[in-house]
Amino acid sequence: MNIIEVKNLSKSFSDFKAVEDISFSVAKGEIFAFLGPNGAGKSTTIKMLTTLSKPTSGEITLNGFNPVKNADAVRHSFGIVFQDPSLDDELTAYENMEFHGVLYGVPKVLRRQRIEELMKFVELWDRKNSLVKEFSGGMKRRLEIARGLLHHPKILFLDEPTLGLDPQTRNHMWNYLSELNKTEGITVFFTTHYMEEADKIAQRIAIIDHGKIIALGTSAELKAKTGKATLEEAFLSLTGKVIREEEAGPLDMLRMGRRMWRGGGRK
Repeated sequence: MNIIEVKNLSKSFSDFKAVEDISFSVAKGEIFAFLGPNGAGKSTTIKMLTTLSKPTSGEITLNGFNPVKNADAVRHSFGIVFQDPSLDDELTAYENMEFHGVLYGVPKVLRRQRIEELMKFVELWDRKNSLVKEFSGGMKRRLEIARGLLHHPKILFLDEPTLGLDPQTRNHMWNYLSELNKTEGITVFFTTHYMEEADKIAQRIAIIDHGKIIALGTSAELKAKTGKATLEEAFLSLTGKVIREEEAGPLDMLRMGRRMWRGGGRK
């Protein structure tokens, strides 16, 4: 059973086609990597999947809902961890969690039980009353993951979740996520520029470039297709070695995310 279905999806800005007629699906409980060079269309696609941007054409179904027609139901179906920090540094770790739970309408008793459970899971319960501005980058990432899981989402979107983290913290974080995938059956959809992460963690990988899906399959299949020994070599074989400009994405997503509850958002 597929929890994400994308058919002939396109997004244009004036004469520029950021995403052009892409189709793919993600199975329920799958760990799915969405890779591409800077400016390839990754962030634009995630915006459309997470109700932050309307497609120019095509269809999306996420947990059985259409992000355009059923935006609120879709928002309750996923959690998201942005590449850029999105925590309130002037609040404690617990207050950040509490605010998120209230925003999603999680009942008080369940909310507080879930907060304790998740903060213990990411090993931050003993720091629940500490201000977030006192946290290291790795601690903030772990708190963002806990926060994104608070409302029991079916899908967790991760946009470059380990950027800037040391190898020990990156390994620790992926252990958490793999365990959650096994115990809660949560679907993980992530982007990364660390090819070894995708190689090790993802069950399937889609590579997007110039707005189009150019390859889709397991890491082994992509290596076999390109005749390369590593996923990074396969990626470069498919996308080339020219340095790309950064796609406007993570910061815009954060700003839009803070506004997405206005108007037709939360009721």
